[in-house]
Amino acid sequence: MIRKAVFMKILLLVSSLVASLNGQMTVEVAKVVAQPVDKVRKLPGEITPYQSVELTARVPGYIEEMRVDVGSVVKKGDLIARLSAPEMDAQIAEAKARIGTSEAQRAEAEAKLLGTQATYDRLKTASATPGAIAGNELVLAEKAVEAARSLVRSFERSVEAGKSSVRALEDVKGYLELKAPFEGVITERYLHPGALAGPQSGPLVKLQQLGRLRLIAAVPEADLGGIAYGVRIPFTVPAFPGETFGAMIARVPRVVDPKTRTMPIELEFANAGGRLAPGMYPELQWPVRKGRPSLLVPPTAIVTTTERSFVIRITNGKAAYVNVKRGAASGELVEVQGALSEGDVVVKRGTDELREGTALRAK
Repeated sequence: MIRKAVFMKILLLVSSLVASLNGQMTVEVAKVVAQPVDKVRKLPGEITPYQSVELTARVPGYIEEMRVDVGSVVKKGDLIARLSAPEMDAQIAEAKARIGTSEAQRAEAEAKLLGTQATYDRLKTASATPGAIAGNELVLAEKAVEAARSLVRSFERSVEAGKSSVRALEDVKGYLELKAPFEGVITERYLHPGALAGPQSGPLVKLQQLGRLRLIAAVPEADLGGIAYGVRIPFTVPAFPGETFGAMIARVPRVVDPKTRTMPIELEFANAGGRLAPGMYPELQWPVRKGRPSLLVPPTAIVTTTERSFVIRITNGKAAYVNVKRGAASGELVEVQGALSEGDVVVKRGTDELREGTALRAK
């Protein structure tokens, strides 16, 4: 490298000598190119389960059996735990006994209805003969039939109410069996057999769906132009160095947080092998697309000193320093920001040995 630098200085001195003799220095040049540049910004993210729930008993009871433990894989509908509540069996038995009593009372009322109906029918037949019975006797018999029929309907309603109560109690008893609402893995276990469980005692287990994961990334407002549903975003995790995964953009809240000026974008990752886990912090390679073309030059055209970075533009046949800011690389070129325009001619191999105002001729 030192020999090369010395050689370049000697070459420049020779070129300067030739330039002093001929009045111009011959240099290799390149044109400033304008084209769109796709950038990639590294963003931190967070991996969370696709679904997560803490299962709590809806009715009080003692844990009779626990079918799972931490790490257990369950399918939707699998039994998680079974609770015992003897008092609920007593309530169901009591409700069924009330149904039996109501049914007996209904049968008695139906028999009474048959008797009153028969009496009414006889009196009505007799009333066809003038003077056979008093008029109010037929009216009283008819009212007795109506009262007996109302009593039967009342006991029928009592029977139906009792059956509804039994069904309700049996439905509540079904809550003594906790079943998995979706396929997943038990990641926490809080209670053990013999413990009293219920709405006030907290959850029994935590179930998380890990076959699919959510990746949440806070994307800065300036980089939201690269969002499109279904786009695959590469990411890496510290647990697997050198390996790249991919997640799809799935949900966009369309609201920017006014405090952080970011939008939490959700991506989905198919974690079929179970290699990744919630809590990992991925690094996403987020695409940043610029709306207008960027100016590009060869990287060798940029001169960097302790004071500034610049390119040497040929203006009216002379060298002119133009301060620039280096951007992202795009193939064999590099993006620059500065007072340049498309088509400007710059020295391809810039150096601060080439002074401003030097007469130049394109090679």
